Amino acid sequence: MNASSRNSRRTFLKMAAMSGAALGTGLAVPRSVHAAGSDLLTVGLIGCGGRGAGAAGNALAGRKETKLIAMGDLFRDQAVRMAGTLKAQFNDRVDVPEERIFDGFDAYTKVIACNPDIILLGAPPGFRPLHYMAAVQARKHVFMEKPCCVDAPGYRLVMKANQMADDNGLKVTVGLQRRHSKSYNDAIPKLQEGAIGKILFLRCYWNGEHAHGGYGGEPPKQRELEWQIKNWNHFCWLSGDHIVEQHVHNIDVCNWILKDAHPTEANGMGGREVRKKSNMYDHHFVEFTYADGTKMYSQCRQIGGCWNPVTEFAHGTTGSMELGGNGNDGYEKEHVNLVAAIKSGAKLNDGWHGANSTMTAVLGRMATHSGQVVLWDKAVQSEESLAPEYSSLDAKPPVTVGPDGLYPVDVPGVYKPYKNV
Repeated sequence: MNASSRNSRRTFLKMAAMSGAALGTGLAVPRSVHAAGSDLLTVGLIGCGGRGAGAAGNALAGRKETKLIAMGDLFRDQAVRMAGTLKAQFNDRVDVPEERIFDGFDAYTKVIACNPDIILLGAPPGFRPLHYMAAVQARKHVFMEKPCCVDAPGYRLVMKANQMADDNGLKVTVGLQRRHSKSYNDAIPKLQEGAIGKILFLRCYWNGEHAHGGYGGEPPKQRELEWQIKNWNHFCWLSGDHIVEQHVHNIDVCNWILKDAHPTEANGMGGREVRKKSNMYDHHFVEFTYADGTKMYSQCRQIGGCWNPVTEFAHGTTGSMELGGNGNDGYEKEHVNLVAAIKSGAKLNDGWHGANSTMTAVLGRMATHSGQVVLWDKAVQSEESLAPEYSSLDAKPPVTVGPDGLYPVDVPGVYKPYKNV
């Protein structure tokens, strides 16, 4: 990414954090936060890909009091197609006429301007902090998919939005569905209460096959920026690397076991063996260290034909426990819990642990990409901004194919983990 792109987004993030005008220009004045006791909660969806549409389906299936009224995506055909799919499944609980389907980089502002009670954020993670701040500034309850950000500037913006959400009584859930799964909610309090003695170290894994779209390929005859956004899980600026986008689930469980602590430092290693048409690594190993000396050993890999577990382990002075559940019951439960909190007024803001677990994964990426010991206190202050601000698909993306036909990747020992710190 060139310096002007980094500086542009950094300036934009700072402006956004200070002023609602930076994100909410032209928005209708929102009604007050949904009052407890009212029957219907309206929903707006931003980002209509598979997970975004899946979140909308979970929100509609979870409670009968919800109705989808607006949808937005960078690509109109995607939003129209998903509107039809959801309409066929949920009938009159999807009320999204053509005039409430929006496209373009500003589609999120138009969905918010339709004044739904709840905003669902399902666009690629590189856009998440901006969309979240906009929703909170408009005083909307929020479900946002994981991860919450891809870099430290995004983390700081999400944390600022979390505080604004609390200050305004807003409810927030994050797509870390294990937090809302019965098996995890049964097991983790037992660990915290000493079921296996003092926790000595943790292990977590998300080793699996390649990401959606395989190991990357040649861009078709479309604009490079458009192609990258449509294949966002192959690019760090959009996904944060798969340690952030995917492995954050397991990392979040480990932070949770340690009573929502976050590491103070990380070191690790990784590389790119098979994902040649991507600027991400395809394997990472990280040793995280917490303030009390507890270690968490993290593995993630996206290479087929390998040992590929997805699970978590806790090891204590009197025993060990594998959690190992996928938490699938949490997909709907997180929306049930969001609606229940809105109606009751109970405090609910998953944004805090969602942001810290995401930043833990970012810390891990900074360690593997640099080959250095990376400190939390310095990492969170880094000005390295991966995802620039865009207004046109004709713009140049932050990474392009090099002379060797490959996207460049960070080189350990060369890449510096902090910027302007």
